[in-house]
Amino acid sequence: MSTPSSAALLQLHGVSRRLGGRVIVDGVTFALDRGCVLGLLGVNGAGKSTTLRMIAGLLAPSAGKVLFDGHELHEEPALARRLGYLPETPPLYAELRVDEYLAFCTRLRGMRGADARKAVDRVLERCALGDMRRRLCGNLSKGFAQRVGIAQAIVHDPELIVLDEPASGLDPVQAASIRNLVSELGHDRAVILSTHLLHDVTACCARVAILHGGCLRYDGTLADLSATHGENLETVFLRIASADDARAAA
Repeated sequence: MSTPSSAALLQLHGVSRRLGGRVIVDGVTFALDRGCVLGLLGVNGAGKSTTLRMIAGLLAPSAGKVLFDGHELHEEPALARRLGYLPETPPLYAELRVDEYLAFCTRLRGMRGADARKAVDRVLERCALGDMRRRLCGNLSKGFAQRVGIAQAIVHDPELIVLDEPASGLDPVQAASIRNLVSELGHDRAVILSTHLLHDVTACCARVAILHGGCLRYDGTLADLSATHGENLETVFLRIASADDARAAA
């Protein structure tokens, strides 16, 4: 498990979240800096989306702290403007054209005038959406809707990008395209990619954190899995999941 460093862009210190008396996320601690794509891996119900929502500033932890660039996110909510977030369902407005929607997103981020227009043009190119710019969001295929969702998350050039299942439900070609884009984004930014698909992690993440039952059960590089543990990601993931399921059934 990683120990948060004071130099890390993002730090989680013992972060927990309870709902209706039930623990959803339990004491999660890790750190992430620029230039790294972290795969947050877990089965459905592991606590991934709840963890991401706390990182994005949408939920306050019941306990623990989320630090962004050394500042507590939930005490300084304006910091959320410096990160980008894509929830599992892209927050699109069906009646707006793609370029209109992205222009609206720039205004939400405090951008105006030429800066906003340049940002929209830049992100349309980066996400390969140029041919879709005048298409209504409601008429997009699932693959292009996911791309627009990523575009709104990065239109303001954030330092941290948080993506919740961006390739879920896509065909193999669309999913590969999204993974390539995520890899590119991680060259100079910190990226968290939440998924339950092992291939998403092995394709574009250098590091993996495995959540199960709301707890962080593994945090390290993919190289460490084979070099140190002599196991691949699938073996470790299934071992963690099956051990917990066996305990629950006992």
